[in-house]
Amino acid sequence: MAVDGSELSRTIISRILRNAIEGIEVLTCATAEEALQLLSRQKFDLITTALVLPDMDGLDLSRRIRRSDNHRYTPVIVVSGDADSRLLREGFAAGVTDYFDKSQGYEALVEFIRDFLQRHCGLVGRILYVEDSRTAAAINRQIMEKHGLQVTHTTTAEQALGLLENCKHEKRASQEFDIVITDFFLKGNMTGGDLLHAIRTRLHMSQQEMPVLMITANNTDAAQIEAFHAGANDFVTKPIIEEIFMARIRSLLLIKQQYNALRSQAEEMCRLAVTDSLTGVRSKRYLLDHGEKFISDPHRQPAWAMLLDIDRFKQINDNLGHITGDHVLAALGSLLKRFFQNDAIVVRFGGEEFAVLLQNYNLEQVSTMAETLRAQVEQLHPANIGITISIGIASTGDSPGMDLTRLLVAADQALYVAKRSGRNRVCIYTNAGVVPATSMEQA
Repeated sequence: MAVDGSELSRTIISRILRNAIEGIEVLTCATAEEALQLLSRQKFDLITTALVLPDMDGLDLSRRIRRSDNHRYTPVIVVSGDADSRLLREGFAAGVTDYFDKSQGYEALVEFIRDFLQRHCGLVGRILYVEDSRTAAAINRQIMEKHGLQVTHTTTAEQALGLLENCKHEKRASQEFDIVITDFFLKGNMTGGDLLHAIRTRLHMSQQEMPVLMITANNTDAAQIEAFHAGANDFVTKPIIEEIFMARIRSLLLIKQQYNALRSQAEEMCRLAVTDSLTGVRSKRYLLDHGEKFISDPHRQPAWAMLLDIDRFKQINDNLGHITGDHVLAALGSLLKRFFQNDAIVVRFGGEEFAVLLQNYNLEQVSTMAETLRAQVEQLHPANIGITISIGIASTGDSPGMDLTRLLVAADQALYVAKRSGRNRVCIYTNAGVVPATSMEQA
């Protein structure tokens, strides 16, 4: 909601926010009274208001918002070009969350709000709530759900631990809990303290990975120290005060969101480190790190290596340029990713050469697969250029215990024969020598 007495300001704010922030819905009001009526009927995630309104002071509007049931915790930003000492002095008491100097321009306002939404996102998260008192659980669950949280309630620590173990084992992000809230004293063999200890030592989940809020009726220093020593992030005491309870939850959700963001960033950096940026397939570094383990899995033998090379690729670079050559490489990389999907390791081995590791296929299957791939490349025509590939294949089945280096050397020998025999063909390394794949299929 944007509240401003100037029709021009309302129009500009509304338009630039809709254009700049995907999925945002902006409603505008000319007066404080209009805003209050709309706030009583509809829920908003963020409210901006001018400091001076036709019918009310902007700080008075903020005070009224803070006294409402629906928007007591909704962020309120004052947008004004004439902030004075009164705003700085009275803004906190009036419930103003932040202030934007309109003299910086409306484009700067967009960046301000985008950054604000990232830092002050609404309460979104899945809570695992452990409480053996049905009455207390009903009251506190209603508080959390009123603020938009998803709550799963269990009455025992054993049930809660089982849910956490399942989530960790199945690794389904959609079913993960963001924080655990548990009473310290619970009926059953496990107390809330035991659950907390199991989360930290049995599941090995840190305070950042799984924040825990402890609820206790004991407000002594010793009880607080015990909770923190057990690995609690924070605690609240009974009786629960909604404002304090939600403030604690909000801070823990922020910790979890930051952890998730850092984890995603780290995973993406790891993925990029082992991915060839041009073709999108794995890098040679990935092959060296994981290939040995892949081909030596005793339950998925035999393992196979394919080395494939784009025929006469140097002529493409020399005659049509390296940009065209890059288009060809990228198109082949996309085809290989689609063709092999998740049951193989596909690697850019170097230059125009690619390597593929496969498991648990027989000779006929691999031969057919290679011939199908060769035929599909003929139909590819990247950058309107007809290309072909030569493929060399080798298997651990011929020499059980063969390591990655020997397997790749054998595939390279088969590739060399495919090139010398006229290109655009598949050859297979065997103990008896290198033979065309077509002859193996006929045999």
